[in-house]
Order: sequence, then C-alpha cells, then structure tokens
Amino acid sequence: MRSARLRRTRRVSAVALVSAMTLTALAACGTSSSDDDGDGTSQPTGSTDASAPLDPKTKVTITIDCMPPTAKAAELKEWKEDVAEFNKTYPNVTIEGRSTPGQCLEPPRFTAMLKAKSQPDLFYTYFTDLPQVLSEDGAEDISAYVNDKTVPALKDIDPNVLGSLKQDGKLYGLPTSNYTMGLLVNRKLFKDAGLNPDAPPRTWDEVRAAAKKIAGLGDGISGFGEYSAGNTGGWHFTAQLYSLGGDIVDASGTKAAFNDDLGKQVAKNLQNMRWEDDSMGKTQLLKWGDLQKQIATDKLGMFLAAPDDIAYMVQQLGAKYENFGMGPIPGGKNTLAGGNSYMIKKGISSDKVKAAVAWLNFKNLTVGKGQFDWARTKADKLPVGIPQPNFWLNESKTKDDAARVEHATMPVANFKAFMDNPVPGKAEPPKAQEIYKILDNVMSGLLTNKDADVDKLLSTAETQVNQILADR
Repeated sequence: MRSARLRRTRRVSAVALVSAMTLTALAACGTSSSDDDGDGTSQPTGSTDASAPLDPKTKVTITIDCMPPTAKAAELKEWKEDVAEFNKTYPNVTIEGRSTPGQCLEPPRFTAMLKAKSQPDLFYTYFTDLPQVLSEDGAEDISAYVNDKTVPALKDIDPNVLGSLKQDGKLYGLPTSNYTMGLLVNRKLFKDAGLNPDAPPRTWDEVRAAAKKIAGLGDGISGFGEYSAGNTGGWHFTAQLYSLGGDIVDASGTKAAFNDDLGKQVAKNLQNMRWEDDSMGKTQLLKWGDLQKQIATDKLGMFLAAPDDIAYMVQQLGAKYENFGMGPIPGGKNTLAGGNSYMIKKGISSDKVKAAVAWLNFKNLTVGKGQFDWARTKADKLPVGIPQPNFWLNESKTKDDAARVEHATMPVANFKAFMDNPVPGKAEPPKAQEIYKILDNVMSGLLTNKDADVDKLLSTAETQVNQILADR
C-alpha cells in the first residue's frame, strides 16, 4: 500500500510514471519481429497440450504492461537484458513491453481497462485484485498451463502466495513479489535511547515502553508513528488487529469482526501512546510517505512497514541502509500479507498463454535469473539484501537467501530478528479499500481527539462496514 514500488502503489495514490513508451520489437535486445500478420496474433505451431511447455519454434507476440519507464534506467536495462536472454531459448517470441503513465498505479484506470477488455496479454495486478478481475471475466484460468515442467520451481513457491491467486481451486496468476509487515526501527535512535536495535519490541506493551524512551530524547522525536489518512490508517489498523489474532471481517465475509475486545485493545493502546505518553508526536493525519520521511531524518523511532520501505528511503530520501533494522510484527499472531502478480488475459490463444507462462517463469520465478539475479542487481547499483520478495521454500529458498547475502549492498544482519521469527501472513479483507477508508476515521479520531470515544468510533465503523459487505 505504498509508492515505493508498483506492487502496492495503486492502493494509495496516483504517482504518475515518468515516461510513456511501447517497445514493439525490442530488436536491440534480441526480440524477434512481430508475426507476419502484424496483428499480434500467434501462429499455432506448438503442442495442443496445455500442460506442455512452449515449443521454441512457436512464433508468437505477447504484450505486457508495467515495463520499467526510462526514468528507471537500471531496471529498464535489466528488462531488455532479460528479453534478450529469454529469446535465446524462444527466438520466435516477441515481447511487447508497455510503460503507460498511471496504468499500473491508478484504480480508475485499472478498472476502466478491465471493463473495456483492453488489458494486454499479461497484466499487472495486486493479490487483492483477483475478485475484481474475475467479476469482469478478465483472466485466463492457467491451471493446466502451470506445472513442474513449465515452472520448474513451482513446488518451492509458498502455497499461501499461490493461494492468493486462486479461486475455486483454479489458478489465475503467477506472483512477482510478496510482502509481510514487521516493525521497522531506526537503529540510531534505539541506541540513543538505551535500547537494543538487534532485539526490537515483540509485544505491544514493549512497543509502548520503547516509544516512551525514544520520545524522551526530545528534539521533536516521536517514538512510534501511525497513519490515519488516505486509506492507510485503516490498512494499519488491520495489521495491528491481525497481530493480536483478530479479524476485520468474519469467516462468512458478510459481517465486520473488529468491534470486539481485540479491536478495542488496538484502539486504546494507540490512544494511550498518543495522549498519555505523548510518544507519537503532535502531527497526525499522516499517510504513506510521511512516516518514511520522519524515520529517514531520525525523527521517528519505529513504525509498521514492509522491508522494502528501506530501499525507498535510501533511493528516494537519501537515507543510509545501516540506520535501519527490522523485527517481526509485535504480537506475532498474524501479519498482514500481500503482493503482486501478473495475470493473463482471458481468451488469448493457447500459444500466447504458454509464451506468457514461459516469460513469467524466466523473469520472476527462477532462482538466479531475472529478478533474482542478485549479482547483476548489485552491479547495477540496485539494492540487494532486503528479505522480501521471498516466496521461496525448500532448496530454492536456501539458494536465494545465500545469494542475497553474498551480493548484499546493506547489512543483512539488521533484518535477522525479522527473518528468524517469521509470522504467518494473513490476506487483506474483502473490499479492503472501502473498509480501510472507514477505518481511517477510527484512526484519525483516536490520534487527533484526546476525548475520542473508542466504543463509539468502533461501533460507527462496524455499522458502515456491514453496509459495504451487504452490498457485495
């Protein structure tokens, strides 16, 4: 739910891409020219068996969105290199990459694209987009196309991640990244306050105590920060409730479940930190980006985040990797999980689907290749060592973890507490954005009004969320 990378930005705000361009041939990268008909259709030359890998002789063109823009020179360079490498195995596949302003960032554009059936053959999605995509009949069921021959590392992909892309047992996408939330800490402020940055707080009581010590440093420093605007407050209320074992929506998906003892515990703890302890700072109504700026300038001790916030703060805000660390989410029952994927447009030819799966396997699902080529990432001066995305298990995880450490551009030991204490990931609730908007009111009420009535805030939000769920 952030603008640090494409995977959550669409949920927060429209941060326009800098460049609009379409690579229709990528000839310099070794891509073949378009098919003879010039209409982007494939010439069926491969096996008719959906489970069989793409025949390298098959001539086909596939379109894909969210290619890196020219402003991201290193990422675009790697994209072109990957196309060229892919074409060594599949010389007759043309990859048409598209980098369109806003297409991967803005909910209205995404929705309009689905309704108009104008999505490319491979289109970028968040895990939470699946219901919307299926309601528009927009994605191909790729269950038959994805197996240990077409995706050799399939057995090593976290089944919970794949589960986010399934409905009724059918697979509709393949992951590109995933995340779980933890506690991001400013190591300098922890040390200044006499706290151990290698052992971040593990309970919310410990968070409160540490926040008081950090705020006690003075000079406008806050101990703990939270969002309360732009749907991000509701997003973080959800994360905190999950950490205690609670739910936003009941098992049936038809009723709110947060107006209970656990929901009140979350609310009252925040209220106490804000008003009794004065450890959260006076500036509130914060949204994504605000807390990152505070912690990057040594004005904030800790907040809930995903690990790749750190890359954003270093690359965009001039912070230093060594100043940050990560621990598991306090409470440790569950943590909010999410990620992104690519889905394949429904109705395209079998050869196109096979080509799409082959590309996604090479680019996003092969240890040591594509996005997991950490030696290249380091050489291109991009961050290496952040523990996510990491949807690998078993042998693939062992190999990928070792490569991240070998080529790390940051002190990976700072993430040891996070990595050594994994917390089960829990998906976002249905109608997440609508619910988060309502829960923003709970968060803003708690953090801006000293006399806020917790019971009333939660009761009002419960009524509103039940109405939204009734309209499903």
